[in-house]
Amino acid sequence: MFRILVIRLGALGDFVLSFGPFASIRAAYPGAEITLLTTEPFRALAEAAPWFDRVLCDERPRMSQPVALWRLLNGLKSYDLVFDLQTSRRSARYFALAGRPCWSGAAPGCAHPHDNPWRNHMHTIVRQRDQLRRARVASIAPDLSWLAAQGPVLHEGYAVLVPGASPHRPTKRWSTTHFGRLASHLRETGLRTVVVGAQADRHLAREIMRECPETLDLTGQTSLPELAGLLSRATLACGNDTGPMHLAAAMGCRALVLFSGDSDPRLTAPVGRVAGAVRVLAEENLADLPVARVAALADELAVFSGNQDFSGNQNGGTLETAVA
Repeated sequence: MFRILVIRLGALGDFVLSFGPFASIRAAYPGAEITLLTTEPFRALAEAAPWFDRVLCDERPRMSQPVALWRLLNGLKSYDLVFDLQTSRRSARYFALAGRPCWSGAAPGCAHPHDNPWRNHMHTIVRQRDQLRRARVASIAPDLSWLAAQGPVLHEGYAVLVPGASPHRPTKRWSTTHFGRLASHLRETGLRTVVVGAQADRHLAREIMRECPETLDLTGQTSLPELAGLLSRATLACGNDTGPMHLAAAMGCRALVLFSGDSDPRLTAPVGRVAGAVRVLAEENLADLPVARVAALADELAVFSGNQDFSGNQNGGTLETAVA
């Protein structure tokens, strides 16, 4: 049997932006045995997906751990084709140390190189599509109906707030006071607000609830598949530049993403399933972004929210992120 390995290790946003490539590789090789090499936080999500036969976790062994490193590199030699969607210095080292197997990626000397000189200036989705094209894999939109059925069902209209972000990048966070005032505004328009995030974000939810006590705190209470289902049924999601906002966009939720000068939305912004579904508000310092501006755009997005198509169709639209 033809054996394929797909490598995707990165953060949640990066993983979500690879849903399309995952589906495309499966469609191009329907009879192959496809294994994903990822990291532990994404194991459950990957195992629930229809794209992989096996999921392995990279423990990222160091040169000082020769047994673990040998086990990993010896395993890489057993595949007929490797799609390196990580394209990092680490995964390039894997290519060299594994004896240069048949490889699609950015590693020097690989069989299917993504050597586009503009690759570092491309949005992740565009870059990965170009990489797959060079390996003769046509890009398709992923069917996410398996995710849409997951998670809790709330029997009223609701908006999801994502106040967290990388702990080591505090400038990417809009203040919880502002999120709380936005929650109160949304409640006045008839939407219940739900806060999601990791267990470490519980204190952010509590601060938002001081401003809007009716807010539902689900931080630390949903797996990634459950969070995806919750987002698929939301009227709106609003949050910082962080992984769950990528998941919201992928699930067809109308999404408003707040970017500080710490990141470039042209390269990493979430991408919606239809034109206009994702809007970006970019402000060099998020402390200067007023609640009124966010609330106005949130209202605009909520008006146009509707039932989503998870079959992989784009509903006549194009993948787009708008910057407001």
